[in-house]
Amino acid sequence: MAKRVSVDKWLFTVTLLLVFIGLVMVFSASAVMAKERFGSPYGFLLRQMAWAGAGIVAMLAAMNIDYKKYRRPSVVFTFLGFTCLLLIAVFLFRDSHNTHRWIKFGGFSFQPSELAKPALIFYLAYFLESRWQQITDWKRVLVPAAAPTLLLALLIVKEPDLGTAIACMAISASVLFVAGMNMRYLWYALAGSLLPLYFLIVRVPWRWARVQAFLDPFKDPQGKGFHIIQSMIAVSTGGLAGLGLMEGKQKLFYLPEPHTDFIYAVTAEELGLWGSLLVVLLFGIFLYRGIRIALRTEDMFAKFLATGITAMVVVQALFNISVVLAMMPAKGIPLPFISYGGSSLFITLASVGVLLNITQQTD
Repeated sequence: MAKRVSVDKWLFTVTLLLVFIGLVMVFSASAVMAKERFGSPYGFLLRQMAWAGAGIVAMLAAMNIDYKKYRRPSVVFTFLGFTCLLLIAVFLFRDSHNTHRWIKFGGFSFQPSELAKPALIFYLAYFLESRWQQITDWKRVLVPAAAPTLLLALLIVKEPDLGTAIACMAISASVLFVAGMNMRYLWYALAGSLLPLYFLIVRVPWRWARVQAFLDPFKDPQGKGFHIIQSMIAVSTGGLAGLGLMEGKQKLFYLPEPHTDFIYAVTAEELGLWGSLLVVLLFGIFLYRGIRIALRTEDMFAKFLATGITAMVVVQALFNISVVLAMMPAKGIPLPFISYGGSSLFITLASVGVLLNITQQTD
């Protein structure tokens, strides 16, 4: 029988530390850009602080709501349907940089693809709770479980945002794996995705250019490979202790989006190896505590929720850091809690609140 215990203090503390590091690094990475764009070096920081405050309030609220209330069909399917509608609605708004990723009203903007991750997690947890023992039945269990993932991924790819679509599929695969899915189905899925990925990557010039830059950035150092080279320069010049906070040079119009996609490169340059390893360590602790929660609970709904939320944070962190270290092509995925971006920060913190509530009801 589950009993109410204190919240996981490790998970709670690690989350707040990552948010704090994020606020510091957003200010350091964006101050010059904000001064030029808004007339104040605090432009991006103040916006991120507002989202962080709202996200922490949401986390505290979710932490005190019994996670069992989310297993209702009315909650799960309303959440999933609302997310689908928003992902369709983005195409009604004017594009930004040839993409339809944002819903904008005045000065407020929101990225619906961020909602897709928790929506899929809640759906999979609800659907698999009573069916995980029949996980080998691919017609009645695997296909209905995977169908919403494929639908949302297709809508996100259409924006276009292939990186987030891949992240959604990785999160779903993590939950299905914990539910007992035979690994051969994962290989089938990977094999079946080769042809679509060929058309989405090789036949799309700008994506293929990213792959070529990843394979050999020095072939075109002033063009396709410029961003990757600047990221590697930032990481390598940081040394052990870093150049010091606010002292980084690569963020000064060399690194693309230094406060978002490449904020880890700024962290490595200014805080050095020790600072960048601290960030990795914090995500490692988050992973450990998330896995521990999933293993300790006997409630299958909670187990799948904990797995999905943990995977949501760690998969994105792995993708982002790998891109910065030139270990995979650029994907445009933010570093959770740290990269500038209100939608990502708010939704991730609210999701962690659900995870923290589960920790209060473990055996």
